[in-house]
Amino acid sequence: MENKKYGHFDDANREYVITDPKTPWPWINYLGNEDFFSLISNTAGGYSFYKDAKFRRITRYRYNNVPMDNDGRYFYIKDGDTTWNPGWKPCRTPLDTYECRHGMNYTRISGLKNEVEASVLFFVPLHKSCEIQKMTLRNLGNDTKHLKVFSFQEWCLWNAATDMENFQRNFSTGEVEIEGSTIYHKTEYRERRNHYAFYHVNQEIQGYDTDRETFIGLYSEKSAPDAVVEGHARNSFAHGWSPIASHYLEIELKPGESRDLVFILGYVENPQEQKFESKKVINKEKAHALIAEFDTTEKVDKAFNELNEYWNNLLSVFTVKSGNDKLDRMVNIWNQYQCMVTFCMSRSASFFESGIGRGMGFRDSNQDLVGFVHQIPQRARQRIIDIASTQFDDGGCYHQYQPLSKRGNNDIGGGFNDDPCWLIFGTVAYIKETGDFSILDEMVPFDNKPGTEVKLFDHLKISMDHVINNLGPHG
Repeated sequence: MENKKYGHFDDANREYVITDPKTPWPWINYLGNEDFFSLISNTAGGYSFYKDAKFRRITRYRYNNVPMDNDGRYFYIKDGDTTWNPGWKPCRTPLDTYECRHGMNYTRISGLKNEVEASVLFFVPLHKSCEIQKMTLRNLGNDTKHLKVFSFQEWCLWNAATDMENFQRNFSTGEVEIEGSTIYHKTEYRERRNHYAFYHVNQEIQGYDTDRETFIGLYSEKSAPDAVVEGHARNSFAHGWSPIASHYLEIELKPGESRDLVFILGYVENPQEQKFESKKVINKEKAHALIAEFDTTEKVDKAFNELNEYWNNLLSVFTVKSGNDKLDRMVNIWNQYQCMVTFCMSRSASFFESGIGRGMGFRDSNQDLVGFVHQIPQRARQRIIDIASTQFDDGGCYHQYQPLSKRGNNDIGGGFNDDPCWLIFGTVAYIKETGDFSILDEMVPFDNKPGTEVKLFDHLKISMDHVINNLGPHG
């Protein structure tokens, strides 16, 4: 018998459905499959990053928080004297109904309170550097509802490691811009960066906040922020300290009426010579273009359908019909999905790995190839080249590398003498699946140094030599 205390599998929709927000541990999903990624729990906790969870952390997350999983993308709905969240947290107001559906690179969280239903769809569109949060509000009652909606996300100061240290500096660097319904995070953009983030909603706002202490209150907490309790934004403008992004909207819903709100959390990079549109004003051209791609419900629904079709194609490459529904579910859906998530993350970011300490593992990433090479052979090929490019010319290698720079590091040590042999394993797995022997002729550098390129086959030969020549006392 399946334990359905907290939820159940929905095989037809390829989803896991959670029906109790108080799970034994935060149950998370992964959004994104190329450059922009998000971790999201069943109560909307988690964070987002671009390529690298250490060096391009977009939103802040505290792993040792009390209570745990208390940072995320939150929506506060104030209905008269009652304030609640669609995902239950952080207010923890008892909901009339709650449901979280973790699907293939998307999550839908729905809550119902006092005849108002709020359902939020979270996903990262294909080939785009943003997270879409489509909120649908419905009035299921017989009376007109006057709702106040507050969004909330806290910016990380980009480097997730230094974001937690050197506070005398961090408290002086936070910087934002506001344009219409878009809040821009541009910390260090003037001095040392060519990238910024933004948080947008496709509706005129009645207010905003960008300073955490002003929004929450110095002696309050996320479960009852001062601005939400008072029922209006304070229009705070962050200068240092802890910048956030919060929109304030007033929504009227007649009986039976529904309203869609599209929130976009985005990331933009500009060429060095095109950073500004005027003095101290960031160049927002790419942000405007990205916003325009998802500024209506129809555009968002189209992008979501494209994501679903992408997964239909991936999961149709290999299927089984064993006569055992549980085995079919594991093999046809969840094992393949987990393998693809592992391809993207290589264990570098989860609710147990902070994304700070390791990056992509040399050994791990080669082993992971076996699980997804049949689904994405071209991306598997590039992964092999990326891994081999971090190898040393003596056949040794870094134990891990950073996904942003693709450069190796020894942050958690080196000299793992079995690492090089796994490059052989991964390459063989790729060739057996694809029949593409041409990969062996690819010219690949050592330690990403120009001018050191040799054929991948030569990398494999020195990998074997290194392992044989560095045996331990037990052979």
